Amino acid sequence: MCALLRPPALSRFVSVRFKSAAASQSLATKRGRDLRNPSSPDFLTFEDPQAFKAKSFWELVRALGVFRLCSFPALVNHCGKLMSITRTVLGKRCFCMIVRPSVYAQFVAGETEGEIAESMQKMSSLGLHPMLAVPIEEDLGESTGERRYEDNLTAMLACVHMSHSKGWSKNPMMQLKITALVSPELCAKLTSLLKTEQYDLNLLVRAMDGEEVVFPALNASENTHLLLGLQRLNKIGEASVGKVRVLVDAEYTYMNPALSLVTTAMMKKFNQRSAWIWNTYQCYLKESRNLLLEAIQTSVDQSFCLGVKLVRGAYMDKERKLAEKEGRTDPIHESWERTNDSYNGCLGIMLNLISEKPDRYMIIVATHNEESVRRAVTRMEELGLHGDGSSVCFGQLLGMCDHVSLTLAQHGFSVYKSVPYGSVDDTLPYLVRRAQENRTVLQGIRKERDLLRRELRRRLKEKIAGARQEKPQKSV
Repeated sequence: MCALLRPPALSRFVSVRFKSAAASQSLATKRGRDLRNPSSPDFLTFEDPQAFKAKSFWELVRALGVFRLCSFPALVNHCGKLMSITRTVLGKRCFCMIVRPSVYAQFVAGETEGEIAESMQKMSSLGLHPMLAVPIEEDLGESTGERRYEDNLTAMLACVHMSHSKGWSKNPMMQLKITALVSPELCAKLTSLLKTEQYDLNLLVRAMDGEEVVFPALNASENTHLLLGLQRLNKIGEASVGKVRVLVDAEYTYMNPALSLVTTAMMKKFNQRSAWIWNTYQCYLKESRNLLLEAIQTSVDQSFCLGVKLVRGAYMDKERKLAEKEGRTDPIHESWERTNDSYNGCLGIMLNLISEKPDRYMIIVATHNEESVRRAVTRMEELGLHGDGSSVCFGQLLGMCDHVSLTLAQHGFSVYKSVPYGSVDDTLPYLVRRAQENRTVLQGIRKERDLLRRELRRRLKEKIAGARQEKPQKSV
């Protein structure tokens, strides 16, 4: 991707960014928009256990049990092997009877359309929006061939249709893993080639339209596979534009530049009037700020709208081990504080741009970090930005950090939950991978566990008090 985006773009954008910051100061005096508390975001304490009042007693118990298990590093690190052994010992049926009402129910919306609809209706009643995610992805050595990729395309198109047709959200969103449609081996090779080769966006767009393009440095079979993959992505773009915003996930650094290249080509084709295709930026990477600045400049040069999913990142352990094994510099920030600075800096850049051109830039603040959420809300107030999701929204994973999601929703902000769906067999590998990638988040949700306990105790006290009041009545 770096070969595509030339260094002068950065220097040109820096001046634009400083102008944006200056303009934002004048906007700070024009706070005519209602964020339920226009004076400050102090109301976002995230301390109220009442945020869980819509959950059933069993849901509270289940969440506490699952989070308790996730607090043990050994269990999270080896959960894939443990589940495989348990399934072999108990058999598929008994294994599903244990997993389905516990871990699966905590993090997955369901398998059938009826189960998914029930989960979505409950989510809507809480003021939350679904961001559907088909739990399909591949890593190196897992490629399954063209037929499987075509099946994955069918599943993705069904996700587009479901996101749009069911009316679960005014502005529907879904997630997309490019490695579900293009082999990770090819993405890794393209990433390596991008260090010396230039791949013109127009060339990729022509390939999406079905033109027989020959890409530099690829052999015949690789070229054919890339053409087929781009055409699959084109079908998703055509199905979603004007209906559903497609958020493309970032993955590992050994394939991310290729993923960004393909996603940028999709943006060039489909984001002329609004941001329907979004890219993800991982702020734990040392280069994240430059990548974001390059993307912004490219959107200006190529005249397309830019949608940004801003995350901290979830592949830290593997990235560091790979860098050490290959003798490369660690791509991850040295400390949590630097990652926070990176996240907040990128967040500030995007909010400033949105304040000037809300029709050209959009962002989902995808984080479980309370301080980043407060920072975003504070800056939105200063810039007079709406919290209704027209240009800025928030996102968390289904089954996690509900005290953040529900508090934001209760105060009128647009909040999306990443919602995987499918059978136990289809979603379990996805859940295992997510658990291992998010182990630090899972092990650090003590506050949510405390709030769940407080709500559970409150309900038990109410039941006991109610039972004591009924006894005299019965004796009379």
